[in-house]
Amino acid sequence: MIKYHSTLWLFFLGMVVCEAQYTEEDWPERDLWMKTEYLLQLSGIESGDKVADIGCHEGYLSIRLARLVKNEGRVYAVDVRSDRLETLRENASDRNLKNIITIRGDYDDPKLPEDELDAIFIIDTYHEMDSHEKILRHVKDALKVGGKVMLMEKLKDRVRGKSRRDQVNAHSLGPKYVRRELRQAGFTIISEIEDHGDWERDESKQMWVIIAQKQP
Repeated sequence: MIKYHSTLWLFFLGMVVCEAQYTEEDWPERDLWMKTEYLLQLSGIESGDKVADIGCHEGYLSIRLARLVKNEGRVYAVDVRSDRLETLRENASDRNLKNIITIRGDYDDPKLPEDELDAIFIIDTYHEMDSHEKILRHVKDALKVGGKVMLMEKLKDRVRGKSRRDQVNAHSLGPKYVRRELRQAGFTIISEIEDHGDWERDESKQMWVIIAQKQP
């Protein structure tokens, strides 16, 4: 019985830690270790652009994007959980941001408008997508010609060099798999960061970034 309760407690503790990184109180610290301002500069988006944040959670990135594209632009914030989207709407309202459109997507379809977006961000979310081939097709359909998709993931040391399934089971993913999948989906990779630093300052979790573009 003691062992059961210990296991159960560790499970719930893990769930809390997993969710905590996305809550509003942790956003300022995340700005630092994720180097968010640099990523936004690297994306090249500007005032008036239309962008999407797939796997938006409570709006960490969506709110920063909304400020960047300003009132003339649009941010499509996509998540599969309605409670997260509700919290995002509250966070946006608190900041008087009216250019965020929330979308409850499916696990294989973010439900984005076609041929409209300048950029799509998939941050620490791609590894959760079992239907990644379908997702990438929808992403490509949603982008304008010349539009870009930015993916950022973390690769944990303990699954480095292992199969895609092993990495995904560890909530991790290496760039070699994503690079191949993007090319198979018809994207052209235009920029990569092999080492973007340590996820949550944990030296065993290396962040990496890939930017790919939709060609004519």
